[in-house]
Amino acid sequence: MGEEAGDAAPTATPARRSFWGWARLALGVAVLVGLLCWLGTGPFLAGLRLIDAPALAAALAIGVLTTVCAAWRWSLVAGGLGVRLPLREAVAHCYRAIFLNATLPGGILGDVHRAVRHGRDVGDVGRGIRAVVWERMAGQVVLVAVAAVLLFAFPSPVRPFLPVATAVAVAVLVAVVVAARLLPHSGASRWARALGTAVSDVRLGLLGRRTWAGVLLASALAVAGHLATFLVAARTAGSTAPLTLLLPLTLLALLAMGVPANVAGFGPREGVAAWAFAAAGLTAAEGVATATVYGALVLVASLPGAAVLLARRVRVPATV
Repeated sequence: MGEEAGDAAPTATPARRSFWGWARLALGVAVLVGLLCWLGTGPFLAGLRLIDAPALAAALAIGVLTTVCAAWRWSLVAGGLGVRLPLREAVAHCYRAIFLNATLPGGILGDVHRAVRHGRDVGDVGRGIRAVVWERMAGQVVLVAVAAVLLFAFPSPVRPFLPVATAVAVAVLVAVVVAARLLPHSGASRWARALGTAVSDVRLGLLGRRTWAGVLLASALAVAGHLATFLVAARTAGSTAPLTLLLPLTLLALLAMGVPANVAGFGPREGVAAWAFAAAGLTAAEGVATATVYGALVLVASLPGAAVLLARRVRVPATV
């Protein structure tokens, strides 16, 4: 992107990245400050006080499921792209990434770390990064698909807008597919090379004969695990709402977590939970308490990653 800018490119690109990094952090802080001004510290502290041993045990157990599923998906995608990644090593790296995501601003630094480290270990940083990008994207696509089905099936604050949102999403997807087929996949253009690489990655890493079923199953199980953890958080925070009401609300909060603008995981998730719970006839405080408990449970479930981080003995075999 910066090659045409001459000598200014090396400094401009890092500056832009730094700006957007600070902007995302500022957005997360702004959401939290807004919630504190609106509701005070009560909902945050009340939820944390209610966390008990059964909730922590459930979070740890579900965390094993979701982490292994994410690692399996990553291993499949990496293998499809030609960079071998044993499941055992992938699980260790995923645990470490989840811990870093849950404790550092932005919510993606752990994934950046595992992508770069794996790429260096296999001697191809670009392919290592792309493997993580595509496996995370696969997880988000499945989450959105599950959310679309369940939000249509159960009443929620966004139900009236779903037909329009679905039509827009389908139109964008069709446009991307058509562009991928019509535009040249080779040549001197940077966009042509990038498009050709992306199409090849999707075919081999996500839609390959040996990968697509596993990627789909792993993603679906991971989404189920995250939903289960959120429902545990809701019950722990004292919510007595029926599951048919809680399920779509938790999905909205999970979708908000895809926004990389948070402070150690907190920010958009709590903001969307506050709005969704209030719009569904519950209370904003209940939504914030639930989201806060969820964040605490995720942090506890990620603690094995802290042990991996401290050990510093996990090495991904440099085999391509």
